Amino acid sequence: MGSLSIWHWLIVILVLLLLFGSGKVSHLMGDFAKGIKSFKKNMAEDDDASMTSDKPSPSLSAPGPEVPTSSTVRPTTTVHTQS
Repeated sequence: MGSLSIWHWLIVILVLLLLFGSGKVSHLMGDFAKGIKSFKKNMAEDDDASMTSDKPSPSLSAPGPEVPTSSTVRPTTTVHTQS
C-alpha cells in the first residue's frame, strides 16, 4: 500500500490528458523547458560577470552604525534609600 504501481500512474496520466488535453500538456512542458534554459543561461552569465569583474567584492563586515566608546559613555549610578 506504500507505493503506487504502474497501473496507478497510467490512470493518473490518462485522467490528466482527458482533463487538459494533449496540446495543453505539451505546451506546458515546452514552457517549463524554456524557463529552465533561461534560468541556466542567466546563472552562467552571472558567473561570467563575477569572474571578469575588476571591482573588489563587497566585504562581509560592512560598516555599521557608530558604537560609543568608553570615553564617551558616562556611567550612571542609582542611589537606593531605605525607609
